[in-house]
Amino acid sequence: MAKLNQIIAVEKGVKSKAHQDLTAAHHGLQKAGLLAGIARTYQPKDEEGEQLPPESTLVQIKAEDVLRDTAAALTRLFDVTATKDWANCEARADVRVEGRVLVADVPVSYLLFLEKQLTDLGTFVRKLPVLDASEAWTQDPSTDSWKTEPVKTVRTRKVPRNHVKAEATEKHPAQVDVYHEDVPIGYWTTVKFSGALPARRVRELVERVEKLQQAVKFAREEANGAEVTDRRVGDAVFGYLFG
Repeated sequence: MAKLNQIIAVEKGVKSKAHQDLTAAHHGLQKAGLLAGIARTYQPKDEEGEQLPPESTLVQIKAEDVLRDTAAALTRLFDVTATKDWANCEARADVRVEGRVLVADVPVSYLLFLEKQLTDLGTFVRKLPVLDASEAWTQDPSTDSWKTEPVKTVRTRKVPRNHVKAEATEKHPAQVDVYHEDVPIGYWTTVKFSGALPARRVRELVERVEKLQQAVKFAREEANGAEVTDRRVGDAVFGYLFG
């Protein structure tokens, strides 16, 4: 008795050959000359007339033969596909992660769905925002986010100052340079907040997705190893269509 994975393995080749055979049959039937035949003989008007040999062309393609051959070619495809589809309805396996059954008795079609979804989820999880590693973050229950320790910085204002280069004399005024000095006038206390995730959390999520991906693949292989019952559908279909 064949297994489901063996049927899946041959299905593509059977489908390809059936398509080629059907295409060849279709093209052949479009060539009117191959379906036509003729037989003719010549008889002169009198015994003295010229004698000509008979001429004949045989029919090279018969539509009924093409129908029979097409049915034979497609019957294999119909049977293989039916065997696979019926088996897919019956083949099931458990999805196990770390020795625990996460989802029980899963059909093959849903395992294939899970594989596709987990591939997309893996891409999503790997692109999650991560907290800036240059900062020290702690959880803040009041905002349900992450925050840094307060950092105090000085706020300054530029105040003009005079620098006397030369004192005034009877003949000359004082020489004064004006410059600006930063004078503290207050303090900023800054706390940064973030809704991103710690790197370890992202790594943990990626690992979970990868573990589940492996588990689903193992389950699919197990389900595809189930024995199948050959289905004979083609004879009934083409017995009706071309019978």
